[in-house]
Amino acid sequence: MNNLSKIRNFTIIAHIDHGKSTLADRMLEVTKTVSSRDMHAQVLDDMELEQERGITIKMRPVRMDHEGYILNLIDTPGHVDFYYEVSRALKAVEGTVLLVDATQGVQAQTLTTLEMAKAQGLPIIPVLSKVDSPLARIDEIKEEVALLLDCDLDDILEASGKTGQGVEDVLKEIIEKIPAPVSTYDDPKDFRAMVFDFQYSNHTGVIVYVRVLDGEIKKGDQMLFKAANEKFINIDVGVFKPSQVPVETLKAGEVGYIVTGVKRPGVASVGDTIVPFAKKDLPALGGYTKPDPVVWASVFPESQDDFDILRTALERLRLSDSSFSHEEESSFDLGRGFRVGFLGMLHLEIITERLRREFNLDLVVTLPSITYEVTTKNAEPKMVYSPAFFPDHGEITLVREPWVKVSIITPSSYLGVLSQILFNHEGITGDTLNIGDGRSSVVAEMPLRELMRNFFDEIKSASSGYASISYEMLDFRDANVTKLEVVVAEKPVAAFTRIVAKARLDDEAKKTVERLHSVLPRQMFVTKIQARANGKIISSKTLSALKKNVTAHLYGGDITRKMKLREKQKKGKKKMKEQGKVNISHEVFLKMMKSE
Repeated sequence: MNNLSKIRNFTIIAHIDHGKSTLADRMLEVTKTVSSRDMHAQVLDDMELEQERGITIKMRPVRMDHEGYILNLIDTPGHVDFYYEVSRALKAVEGTVLLVDATQGVQAQTLTTLEMAKAQGLPIIPVLSKVDSPLARIDEIKEEVALLLDCDLDDILEASGKTGQGVEDVLKEIIEKIPAPVSTYDDPKDFRAMVFDFQYSNHTGVIVYVRVLDGEIKKGDQMLFKAANEKFINIDVGVFKPSQVPVETLKAGEVGYIVTGVKRPGVASVGDTIVPFAKKDLPALGGYTKPDPVVWASVFPESQDDFDILRTALERLRLSDSSFSHEEESSFDLGRGFRVGFLGMLHLEIITERLRREFNLDLVVTLPSITYEVTTKNAEPKMVYSPAFFPDHGEITLVREPWVKVSIITPSSYLGVLSQILFNHEGITGDTLNIGDGRSSVVAEMPLRELMRNFFDEIKSASSGYASISYEMLDFRDANVTKLEVVVAEKPVAAFTRIVAKARLDDEAKKTVERLHSVLPRQMFVTKIQARANGKIISSKTLSALKKNVTAHLYGGDITRKMKLREKQKKGKKKMKEQGKVNISHEVFLKMMKSE
């Protein structure tokens, strides 16, 4: 059996841009896990989007050998949209490093992740990053962290990912403060491992990332996914250094991977337990809660010829990101596509961008929406995921919508303007606390649909970028909303349908009509663009017809020749208007989505 006392499993939690990836780089250098020749910035962020944006999107495990100890780091994202990635990482470790930027202090999203770590009872090692910066406020930020964790100032380490200062001390503290893993069974054959992530390979199928709790496994063993009840023979086992390195055996306490050979989607799932097939009665480990999508958008290929490619692409992405969901749908305007559920707006942006880049797909993405619980006359409440399926005004007796609790940390001087923004977004402000250093923490509750209505951008703009925001889902509450439809040439355009607050109905209708009027090309006939809600037209604009001089080719002759041609054109335009067919191009859809 493995010497468990020499293993430390930990993660680093931090807000975006607090230096987490840079600190991880220095750890890899100090422990000589990555040679100087192969070293580059953000080693663990190997996705192109991660390198471009300087953020972590996917968790990444890595094993470091240091002074006789095995240190397994699971690198995690910092943005609130990827909280699910963080929750999975925290379940697989025995302790965590809390990293706080010495120039910025504690941020709202750090608090959210910290609460998750505290709830699991994990030891927390506080570290200040960027202490070499001339803007660092070390003493002030230390007091903030000490108050947050109820610890002594001397317990807070100082480090710099840029210069490497203090990295040795952080590694030493990890060895001393984070407990060794504990195994339940002594028999090496009593193998149990929890799946915390997985990826897909065209050659070897699903590769599961596991934290081994008990026993050991070697290449060629017959294994079983407990939840899926699927038998497989493992093709290979190994560890992350940080690339995949095969090993003879993967033992209790370790973090590694198992190559399953399974090529069917849906077999591997996060939170499942892997046990030997011969010992399938071994109890499963406590898994993870399934993430619930909170933002929905319809995704269509620009060319319907790419529909099958889009389906395959979504299934492949699900093998590396199980936190989004998708189901097929059809639209009269856009053809066949998928209704996709995301954890947040950044998550939506990342997934659609990966579809475009990794699979060379040209996409049309509809306006994001949320789930509503709608009760109609003589019917049970039902969940409505798409505005197009929202019942008409006269059929509805009650609508309920999801609410969120928003936490904002901001310089106190911006409290007045932020309070006004919260009021404009139907926020109910709760406690406001002074957290020192001229900063305040504001807690408010608001509808999720209002969070999506440029709330983040408005808060960042009003606070000159200094405010940080985090949110968590609450319950469903009564909603005063209605369906706003866009009608072009007397025909509704389902892709532009949206759910809006009744209080803002007139304003939203006018803006939508004006926006479409400015981007829709003129037709051969006069075209009406209207916004309709509650059975009546709220806003309307007319797009004038294209004019064509049908008599330009005539030279001389009787005036009646020209009059006949103009009369023929007039009848043709009337007939086209009666048919009312307006082909809205993908470019128009894209402009409408982007302008939003």
